Amino acid sequence: MVNTRSRPFHGILLYRQNYREHDMLVKFFTAEAGKKMFFIRGARRSKFKMTADILPFSYGTYDGSLKKQGLSYISAAKQVKHFTQISDDLMLNAYATYVMGLVDAAFSDGVAAPHWFDQLFYALNLINNGFDPAIITNIMEVQLLPVFGIAPQLKRCAVCGRKAHTYDYSEQLGGLICERHFADDPHRLHLEPRTIYYLQLFSVVDLQKIGKINVNQRTKQQLQQVLDQLYDNEVGLNLKSKKFLRQMKHWSVGTSGSR
Repeated sequence: MVNTRSRPFHGILLYRQNYREHDMLVKFFTAEAGKKMFFIRGARRSKFKMTADILPFSYGTYDGSLKKQGLSYISAAKQVKHFTQISDDLMLNAYATYVMGLVDAAFSDGVAAPHWFDQLFYALNLINNGFDPAIITNIMEVQLLPVFGIAPQLKRCAVCGRKAHTYDYSEQLGGLICERHFADDPHRLHLEPRTIYYLQLFSVVDLQKIGKINVNQRTKQQLQQVLDQLYDNEVGLNLKSKKFLRQMKHWSVGTSGSR
């Protein structure tokens, strides 16, 4: 018999969708049980008491039953907050939605991942508090690669294993390569040293302790280039939120260029 006893859990709302006439399905990333889909009866009725607690970009403590199989249920909201800046800004919203989509794609439902619950919270909190959303997103992209089964060598040369002063990135050879092996891959990315530095930094930086990071536009473009290639070619992930984010960047470029 399944235990349906209500208990508190910590959740970050990933997405929600209408269900039937008055109900809703809401997916949370929970600290206790990983991703869970919750059936919320009456959520679309005008007098539903928890309307504010299941808005997009909500997080906090809820009471409910976390079922091993099938839909889980929420009985009450205890301490719920919202990433208000993300909710109010379309660009921040797009980055945050993509980050949550990455986490959603990286983990199977019902698999507890408390470290990544914390990482997602820190990332969203940083974006909400004014940190460069592109950089926070890149950090999450780099650190999630091993979860997707992709582990590029970012500490030393992927060919000879030595630590060097000069590297480039080779998708073909599986990571950074030193200058001795540049000729081994005619399609190496020709990344600038500063881009390599940030790739290495992003792989180990602690989001909980992060300070201000200023990255120039050229470096940001190169970082996104290599990460896009990895996610397109190696991970094979094609999220709608990523397509929308790319479109928004083009809008921003077009707007700035027309002034």
